[in-house]
Amino acid sequence: MKMETMEGMKQYCNQVAKKNNWILNKDEQTFNDLIEGLVDNYKRFGYQSCPCRLAAGKRELDRDLICPCDYAPLDIKEFGACYCNLYLREDFYQENKTFMQVPERRPLEKEKAALEYMNEKL
Repeated sequence: MKMETMEGMKQYCNQVAKKNNWILNKDEQTFNDLIEGLVDNYKRFGYQSCPCRLAAGKRELDRDLICPCDYAPLDIKEFGACYCNLYLREDFYQENKTFMQVPERRPLEKEKAALEYMNEKL
């Protein structure tokens, strides 16, 4: 599976969804935008960091953001969707939702550490 391609990343995300009993976002534009963001991050960093969050580009600092991020299971259980709305609970569309605003669970310290690392690189 070539995760630096749209098809490879789609295949990866399908496997993740199937393994976790989740579904993928059915909105074609949203889905493709998220997959493109994952591919871009994979090419840039060497790992598929969350396309909806700020990644530092240092694996140790971004480990919690590698898709599916550490926060996805709880977000999906509680809100029906992960932060990006890429992965959804199987019953998501039965409630006629199109998008779910999911609050950020990532601790502020991790966000600050990423920003500090990025500023050091400048």
